[in-house]
Amino acid sequence: MLPNLRAVAVTAALLVTGLATPSLAASCPWIAAWGSSQMEPGADNALPAEAARDVTLRQIVRPSIGGRGLRVRFSNAFGTTPLVIDAATIGHAVQPGKAAVAPGSLRSLSFSGKPQVTIPPGADWLSDPLDLPIGAFEDLAVTIHVQAVPQRQTSHPGSRATSFWLGGNHVVDADLPTAKPVEHWYLLSGIEARACNGGAVVALGDSITDGHGTTTNGNDRWTDVLARRLGGKRAVINQGIGGNRMLLDGLGPNAMARFDRDVLAAPGVTHLIVLEGINDIGSLTRLNPVSAAEHAAMVDQITGAYAQIVERARAHGIKVYGGTLLPFKGSGYYHPDAANEADREAINAWIRRPGNFDGVVDFDKVMRDPARPDRLNPAYDVGDGLHPNPQGYKAMGDAIPLEMFR
Repeated sequence: MLPNLRAVAVTAALLVTGLATPSLAASCPWIAAWGSSQMEPGADNALPAEAARDVTLRQIVRPSIGGRGLRVRFSNAFGTTPLVIDAATIGHAVQPGKAAVAPGSLRSLSFSGKPQVTIPPGADWLSDPLDLPIGAFEDLAVTIHVQAVPQRQTSHPGSRATSFWLGGNHVVDADLPTAKPVEHWYLLSGIEARACNGGAVVALGDSITDGHGTTTNGNDRWTDVLARRLGGKRAVINQGIGGNRMLLDGLGPNAMARFDRDVLAAPGVTHLIVLEGINDIGSLTRLNPVSAAEHAAMVDQITGAYAQIVERARAHGIKVYGGTLLPFKGSGYYHPDAANEADREAINAWIRRPGNFDGVVDFDKVMRDPARPDRLNPAYDVGDGLHPNPQGYKAMGDAIPLEMFR
């Protein structure tokens, strides 16, 4: 007997768009579809005092793969008291930068079958699975009501996306026209999808991965460019933190300290791109010069940390690619000199050396000024000698060979 060609065609179409039939979805694994690195926001980026009690938070995120079912990961990673979420919903956002949810798409989230959850200090917590189809690059609005935000907040300050807060419980409201905007994420660390695709790529980095210099709600970080090139067939999870360092805490915990939570704990990760270390180099001499021995020791420590990440990731079946550090000689913040540049060149030489990583993404080669290779190409410089502009981020995302993920 000939197969039902219409049924075959519908199933194929669903698979192409990243969705699946209910029976197929149940057999698909959970894969990280969106994520953000968590940290204590500090006074400048924390929720204001008037938003610390009896508050609704609506936050807009953009998964880079689709799926039939989803679950949401909430975080109290830096709280010292329990986080009580009274109610939570999710729906399809009308558009980035707006608090409205598409009519009929709002769904309640549950936790062990109940509408509320208490998350212990230092912990993350997954919602129950929800049978809500999502498409790749489709904006979602995650809304929670909290009676009391923990005094020590958990956040991702560099969201480059507009969130909203409003007093009272408004989790089931389709729009929040009087809500106040804020360009940070709070208490929200991931979206996971039931997806039968190729897994997830994590980008571990600092502000150049987090997207300093991109446009708010523009989704034009280099990770966004890479995700669009992959066409929803593999997720790209941005785990960058502005000001982050490999070895020491600064803005957020150091890369080694957050590696397990931000990389290994995410489901379905198959590849990792590491682009971090420029803040270690710059911070070493920002206030005072140091000896040649201290420069050499820092280079050894950074490359040793890379080696640790590679070994630990490989033990979980993850391929690790090293991103070469971008030039920063023109930085007015770090004022790098010849010794700092020598450190960067030594670290990049280690990254490029065959066998240290599973492959190399040579961002330095793409982004440097051909006439002055210790500086960013002026066409790609946002103006501070350190961070790319949107054109630079596009060049970075376009430079990554897609063959690495096949």
